[in-house]
Parts: sequence; structure tokens; C-alpha cells
Amino acid sequence: MWWMKRHNGVARGRRSAQDRCARGRKNALRLTTPRDNAGVMEGYEPVDSFGEDTAEIYDAEPRGDELSTVALLEQLARGGPALELAIGTGRIALPLAACGIRVDGVDLSPAMVAKLRAKRGGEHLSVTMGNFADVPVEGTYKLIFIVFNTLFNLLTQEDQVRCFENVAAHLTDDGLFVVEAFVPSYLTRLRDDQYVDAEHVAVEHVRLDVGRHDPVTQRLDESHVVLSREGLRFYPIVTRYAWPSELDLMARIAGLRLKNRWGGWDREPFTSTSRNHISVYGR
Repeated sequence: MWWMKRHNGVARGRRSAQDRCARGRKNALRLTTPRDNAGVMEGYEPVDSFGEDTAEIYDAEPRGDELSTVALLEQLARGGPALELAIGTGRIALPLAACGIRVDGVDLSPAMVAKLRAKRGGEHLSVTMGNFADVPVEGTYKLIFIVFNTLFNLLTQEDQVRCFENVAAHLTDDGLFVVEAFVPSYLTRLRDDQYVDAEHVAVEHVRLDVGRHDPVTQRLDESHVVLSREGLRFYPIVTRYAWPSELDLMARIAGLRLKNRWGGWDREPFTSTSRNHISVYGR
């Protein structure tokens, strides 16, 4: 997994945007011409990031934090039930369900859900197809969660607020909403708000991450490009990021409050140098 997500942004190894920052932009190839378009990537639709090509390789390189992610979510679920927004291939939902938690899901991509269904236990999960911002399910949950920057796949602040409001409507009185996202501070250090990173260079293929940042709309347009003897392949992704404080205000609009914030799934303290955050909201 080597594009940002899910990132339902897009993925590490698939490395996340903040992890690329950790390696240092000084090693990146840079574009030198000014940014020429502040809009969303031409011709882009969110489902384009999670079609057949992406689903085929999505689980190829695990992030490595799956065990700690599931362990913390199991504790926060307190017996469940739980709902995953952008359930995808079941990377987190299936091992969480194996812990005895009832896990339902929402997803936009038939290709990703088909991969989930093909896995052991995947046929037992209830998955609703649709826009996760709508939370198009019945009933309430003790835990609703969205991981791996996926909230940022909603490309307007309005849609992100709507997601919080719909989540709140489906939480039990003691229910929790968990959001995993990157901290966008690294984007302030880009030259001309754009970059080209050489993610991997080998004899048979080269992987590039081409990005353009619009600080006004808080959008990042990326295309992960694979050059090989077989030709070119493109994996586009557009995200509308939000700062942790902005997410806290979205939660307040929805009648929720920040309960906890950690720098990682092992409950590391969240500090000024944290590249990720795990934020827990409730009433």
C-alpha cells in the first residue's frame, strides 16, 4: 500500500503524506513552475481512487499498525456494536470482528467491498454501499470509526461537518466517534505548494508522488505514478485536510466533544511534533 488514503487517503508503503515528510523534502524532486490551478484535479471523482486497480493492490503492503489499531478500537467499542466508515477491504473491520465485536460498514467502492467479501469472514459483515458522510444505516452504535485519513476524502468542509452530524445521530448516549488523521503542518513547508517525490527507484520500475497543495481550500491533489516497462499507471487522490482544532469545532457543531487525543494507536501523547492523531469524540 503506497498511496495516501485512505485514504478509504490512500496508504503507507502506500506511505502516508506525513511519513513522506519524515524522510525530508530535501530529497524530493521539486516542480519549479507556479501553481496554475487552485481547483480539484481535472476530471477527478472520489471513487476513481478506489477502483479495480487500487483494490487489487490495496492490501499488498500492510501498514504495520493493524494490531495496535484493532486493540484500541476493541477497548473503545466496549462490546460493540461498531460501524466503520469507508470499510474498504476490511483491513481493520475483519480482525476487529474476530475479537467478538459486531462490525458493520459503509463504503462507496464495489471493488474494495468485493475484496472484503472474498476474505475469510467477509461474507458475515453487513456493508451498506453509499457515501459515508450520509452514514446511511439504521440503528445506533457504541463505536463509529474512520481511519487512515479517510475523513479527508470528503472534499468540502460542509461535507465533513455533515459527516460529524450524521455520526452523532447514530451514536448511543455513551457512544464514541474515533477519527485517525494526519497533521497537515508539513504542507506549510512546501516550495510553491507543490512537489514531486521519488518514492521508489528500481531497475524495473519507478514510483513518483506528484502533489499540488491549495492552502486556501485546504486541498491536496496527488497522483501516484508508476513508470515501468509495461507503461504508465496513475493512482490519483484528492483530499481536503483539516487541522485537529477544526475537527474539534465540527464535533461541537454536531453536539460532540473531544474526549481524548493521542499521537498514535498505542496512546502516545499528542504533541507539537506529532504527525498523526487519534481523536475520540463523544457527548
